Amino acid sequence: MAGGWGPALLLGLVVLAGSSVQRLAGIGFALVTAPVLVLMLGPVGGVALANCASAAISAVGLAGSWRQVRCAEMLPLIAAAACTVPAGSWVAGRVSPTVLLIGIGALVSAAALLVLGGVRASSLRGVRGAVAAGAASGFMNAAAGVGGPAISLYALNTGWSARQFVPNAQLYGVVVNAVSIAAKGVPQLTAPAWSLSAAGIAGGAVAGKVLAERVPEGRARLVVLGLALAGGVGTLAKGLWGL
Repeated sequence: MAGGWGPALLLGLVVLAGSSVQRLAGIGFALVTAPVLVLMLGPVGGVALANCASAAISAVGLAGSWRQVRCAEMLPLIAAAACTVPAGSWVAGRVSPTVLLIGIGALVSAAALLVLGGVRASSLRGVRGAVAAGAASGFMNAAAGVGGPAISLYALNTGWSARQFVPNAQLYGVVVNAVSIAAKGVPQLTAPAWSLSAAGIAGGAVAGKVLAERVPEGRARLVVLGLALAGGVGTLAKGLWGL
């Protein structure tokens, strides 16, 4: 990333927006920001920063809600995801930037549409569903930074309420993003970029908590998914343009 405070400020604002969304809805940081971060930092750096920031904002949310976590139900999800993170990291490190842009754009767009459509399937219930959702999510999280939708679909098919989903999604975000970071490393950013990204995470944690008290859950999720779909389509178009 180029030096200077201008690009770093823009990066910090993107992280602030994503962190606010994540704190509000339990997922959404990468859905909203990954397309922009990828365009700013490249596919590898953008996804790596999405993993780092998602882990951090999930940890902030989890600190106040860890008592609501369903550890027994989350174990198959997290274990399956941890097994597929290396495959996602391998793909991200070996595919050309143009192809990776297309893949990230397509994954973000498809994930947003699936969640918007409220897809229901018996295969996404029980332990088998948890393993399937976790495996898909771990791969997508490491390769494209967007592991949340698969977990959201599992929760929808299992019948979890939003109150039940958010703390469990935050636990998942901490663990699986930490595994992704361990597999791929952290992005190479300037000191101003790191500073303003950290400030964006802190500001987003506060803003998201305030929004959660004022914005209806259904409306918030529609906004998140609408932004994700727009960003995904834009990233897909940029990748196709570069072929």
